Amino acid sequence: MSLNLHLLRFFVTVARTGSFSRASEVLHVSQPAISKGVRDFELQIGCRLLDRMPKGVRPTREGNALLRHAEALFAAERAAEDELVRMRNLDSGSLRVGASTTIGTYMIPPCLGTFHRKHPGIDLQLVIANTRQIADLLLAHEIEVALGEGPVEGDEIESIPWRRDVMSLIVSPQHRFADVKGGIEGSALRDEILITREPGSGSREVVAKALAEEGIEPGRQLEIGSTEAIKQAVAADLGVAIVSDAAICDQVSLGTLKVVLMRKPSIERMLWQLTVPGRIAIPAVAAFERIIRQDKPVG
Repeated sequence: MSLNLHLLRFFVTVARTGSFSRASEVLHVSQPAISKGVRDFELQIGCRLLDRMPKGVRPTREGNALLRHAEALFAAERAAEDELVRMRNLDSGSLRVGASTTIGTYMIPPCLGTFHRKHPGIDLQLVIANTRQIADLLLAHEIEVALGEGPVEGDEIESIPWRRDVMSLIVSPQHRFADVKGGIEGSALRDEILITREPGSGSREVVAKALAEEGIEPGRQLEIGSTEAIKQAVAADLGVAIVSDAAICDQVSLGTLKVVLMRKPSIERMLWQLTVPGRIAIPAVAAFERIIRQDKPVG
């Protein structure tokens, strides 16, 4: 029996991510196609590989056995690709960087520019998604560098502190907080609409945790899946938001947003680089890591 490596990749990605929908996002293949591919693969090898449950899937005993061999197979495939890149040094090849929204939008572009000037022969790709999706892409070998707004738990991923990020309360110039002298207490948010990112966003989790630790529950919440859209909503006085300082410099300078000191809680978070233990970094990764570490080291 010969294994269909295309369908094997479908199975491995579903098993790693725990769901057909997440595998679809990682592989950029429709969910029905992945579901059919896994079913066809199970028929070809003659056994069931996944237990379908109401909330995701779990590998069977046979599935776990195949998964171990498949991971070794794909690791060898990637190692062969990496070796070819290393043989070419930094004169050609590619580097795929994945970053969560705030990092990818506001922090990484200057680093990419520096890298390009030093190594113009390397093709660059920047993928922006939430932290969990970035971790899945790293595991699936879809990116080589992964940066997220929160640590990722699990044996397969190691989260390494990268840099600190201060988060500030922003309001419109017309908001009642805009002219408050000396700042406000976080408890004042109980009477406000707090505009937040979508579930899975690292910034949302950091803010929610900081407020919960102080027993603060905003009066209402409005979810918007983009930091840029959040800033526009705040400028239109739809509510207030707590976002990274890196995201607001331009709007504050123009006067369309105002930063309000929040005395308690003061929200500062660590940003993280996600790695896979034991995975060998290609030269382009090592070169890019030197740039992002020099740019603004952990303080």
